[in-house]
Amino acid sequence: MKRNFLFIFLLFFGITVVQAQKGTKERIKVHSKALEGNLIGDPADRDVTVYLPPSYQTDPDRYFPVLYMLHGFTDTDSQWFGWEDHWINLQNVIEQSLSDGNSKEMIVVMPNAFNTFKGSMYASSATVGDWETFVTKELVSYIDSNYRTISNKNSRGLAGHSMGGYGTLRLGMKYPEVYSAIYALSPCCMDGGAVTNPEMILKLEKFTPDQLQDASFFEIAALATSAAFAPNPQNPPFYLDLPAKDGSPRQEIINKIIANRTLNTIDQYIPNLKKLKAIGMDAGTEDRGISEATKKLHEVLDAYQIHHFYESYKGDHLNRIAERIQTKALPFFSENLVFQ
Repeated sequence: MKRNFLFIFLLFFGITVVQAQKGTKERIKVHSKALEGNLIGDPADRDVTVYLPPSYQTDPDRYFPVLYMLHGFTDTDSQWFGWEDHWINLQNVIEQSLSDGNSKEMIVVMPNAFNTFKGSMYASSATVGDWETFVTKELVSYIDSNYRTISNKNSRGLAGHSMGGYGTLRLGMKYPEVYSAIYALSPCCMDGGAVTNPEMILKLEKFTPDQLQDASFFEIAALATSAAFAPNPQNPPFYLDLPAKDGSPRQEIINKIIANRTLNTIDQYIPNLKKLKAIGMDAGTEDRGISEATKKLHEVLDAYQIHHFYESYKGDHLNRIAERIQTKALPFFSENLVFQ
């Protein structure tokens, strides 16, 4: 009775109740020639989650911009898109943003970059494969060929969190002909050196493949970093060089790693960054190290007079990421991508 009364009340006063429309998601396999033959033996057939907005099914003549999202270290597309329980469900985040009127409908694509070392760094390495080519060329080509996309850079964005934020900056700097707008959320790995802790290095030197699953976060992160930036085809079973050996730092390996830190390379890519239509970044004040590095990146872009969005907010590495995507990143791309 109360429900009927409420409906009549809303109808009488002309109040419309709008329920959020639901899009669909699908998990597909995309084969990558660029990842074939990687030394660690990871599959070249990669899982990819594709989110299709509500109108994709109801309006078959409509074409959509595409936002490529990159997940963080130890994460997967399956976790991020709610195929399994995780700290974020990106489909829910997207649809809440749509429901709130904060963003427009777009296709969202996330490749699974979880590998033997729990993260590819979205880099190019003989050990882990050429992830740069897979993400920027092969995946984009596949999505444009199989979905109703607006297939030009003006309608293509790139965003990511943590390792994915690093990947966003790395690929955005290198491939401005592919993306027109980028947004990095709490991007990792932008500055700092390499792990040379003697105790950890000695332990990693004795690691066997069956120990990888139980490695600590810092242990597997050290291996992933070397796999991405210091590959060695003559050094099985992991085909990488660690930044120290027998307890002593190896400067030539350290140099390879720090040469890939964003703040160490950014000056070489200023012309490319100026080709991007829009750049965004943010980090929580409690995200130690990452907050300071993101601010430094903001200051570098300011020094070069490159227009961008930057915000430092109260939060840590995870606790407000869903909210930031919903209220900041998705509206950012809704404003800066070209829609039909």
